[in-house]
Amino acid sequence: MDRNPSPPSSEAEEEEGGGGDAVGNTVYSKHWLFSILTRLIEVISPEKTDPAVSPEGIQTELDEEMENDICKVWDMSMDEDVASFLQEFNAPDIFMGVFAKSKCPRLTVSMGCQKAEICVGILGNMACFQDICMSISKDENLGQVLLQRLCDSDSPTLLETSRLLLTCLSQPEVANVWVERIRENPSVYDCVCFIMSSSTNVELLVKVGEVVDKLFDLDEELMLNWIKNGTCRSVGPSVDDSPEELPDFKIVPCILEAAKQVRSDNPEGLDVYMHILQLLTTVDEGIQAIVQAPDGGKETWSLLYDLVCHELCQPDDPPIIVQEQKTVLASILSVLSAMFASQTDQEYTKMRKNMPLIGSLIRILQYMEGCGKRSVDNSKESEQQETGRADLNEEDFHLKILKDICCELLSNMLQELTKENTLEGLHQGHLNEQTCSCAFQNLLPLYFASVESFLEVLREADQTLADNLEKRFPNLKVQA
Repeated sequence: MDRNPSPPSSEAEEEEGGGGDAVGNTVYSKHWLFSILTRLIEVISPEKTDPAVSPEGIQTELDEEMENDICKVWDMSMDEDVASFLQEFNAPDIFMGVFAKSKCPRLTVSMGCQKAEICVGILGNMACFQDICMSISKDENLGQVLLQRLCDSDSPTLLETSRLLLTCLSQPEVANVWVERIRENPSVYDCVCFIMSSSTNVELLVKVGEVVDKLFDLDEELMLNWIKNGTCRSVGPSVDDSPEELPDFKIVPCILEAAKQVRSDNPEGLDVYMHILQLLTTVDEGIQAIVQAPDGGKETWSLLYDLVCHELCQPDDPPIIVQEQKTVLASILSVLSAMFASQTDQEYTKMRKNMPLIGSLIRILQYMEGCGKRSVDNSKESEQQETGRADLNEEDFHLKILKDICCELLSNMLQELTKENTLEGLHQGHLNEQTCSCAFQNLLPLYFASVESFLEVLREADQTLADNLEKRFPNLKVQA
């Protein structure tokens, strides 16, 4: 949907005499806001008789002027003074009335806006302010009604609901309230999985992913419950009032489907879903959910392999690209590392199919070396800039995490190489003196055993290259 109409100008407020009853330090009129909320109450009032009133007694359409006015309130609610006024006027209760009294969840108004979308959007803006967020969060009835909006079929409403939930989950004072509420509401799992597995709305998928990422980061117990979930459960009445069952959702396939949808259009969204997968691998149950899927984890491995080998940090990219992609790369490599360590008997982990992955890992390390040199130069130039140094240190920290994960996976893969794999890697150009030197430089001394094991195999495949590497790294001694 297009940008909401702009709030009334200060000139218009003054002409209407609103200046004397301004909301806080704004130019907005209390009387005008009061009148809009009053009209909204009338819209959901069943006593009103009008051609636009449905048989159930609920007005299903708003006139154009009313819709424009409510959208103006939506824009205005980003101001803290306006948000506080709406809270004082019990606007959340009015909006809950819109949700509760509307028989049809998709009441369409003349310009295509949805009443539910607008009301949740206003609440989302109000929740950006701590005191109001605490008040909204502690209202159990409102909390349950908002969670029910996740079962809505309207994408804009789902987007605003997800934005509101993410805002509340990002407030430490109330995050646990929402975590507990979601944990006790099993339909949330089904609704979220349904969105991830079926929606093609990239913006919605990103926002829902951010909610799941935040939930898993906040509460391991909830993550474990969702990993173990999969039984069908009733989520609402069907046409014949019999229980309606959603499919037997599993969390991993749903995450993968969402990641495929966002990978091309939204790099930030891909980062979110890769981090969700990484969080799953922090518990044994999560790793098993990935590798014990019906396909043995092949779909997950194939997606991540394709991202590393064909999309991210490619040979024609400048080395600085690793700075931009460091977080998503760290998440992907972390999942691949966990899968490789637990599934060495799977066909997709066999080294004859993964020489390009070894080449990509070494390229990432090479690019990080280039970034490291650039960081040193920048540090010398900006020694007196405290903020700059702080940012630089943060960048270095994330790069170190990426390097550690990259080296762990590379060392494990090098230990599995045979003479035939190594010959293939040499032939394909993934292994040569330059790439092997980079690998050794980064792996030593921590992964000495892996390097020594690989060097023994390399000697069988290319004696000259092995000798040259020994000269570069004299501490290595290959047993005859």
